[in-house]
Amino acid sequence: MLKISALVVTLVLLFDGGFVHPFTKQLSDNTVWYLASVGTSLTAEVRPTELNIITAELTKRENALDARELELNVREISARDFGTAESADYSIYILSVILFILTVLIILNYAMDWSRVTKIRHERKVA
Repeated sequence: MLKISALVVTLVLLFDGGFVHPFTKQLSDNTVWYLASVGTSLTAEVRPTELNIITAELTKRENALDARELELNVREISARDFGTAESADYSIYILSVILFILTVLIILNYAMDWSRVTKIRHERKVA
């Protein structure tokens, strides 16, 4: 199971880091931007009728709310962003750390198996 998970993490790291082809890194970055803006693309529209002064006031308030909503959408996207293209790509670092941990676990597994086998061989020689 450790070997399979290490292989999967390695493949994801190669894809996300753009090591095989630069297009994969661009695809990964665009996916992050898409997921960051998913919840902010909804709009509602009320069709005002200009029959009286109240409708005109509602139109002004709606325009003010639209401006606030646009500002809020920009803030939400920037809050979900991990940084600009010039900053560090955290997904590559996280995947690298996970891959390192999996590699250490695999090495420990082999070391413990080797230790167990040599212990069993030693016990058979003594008996």
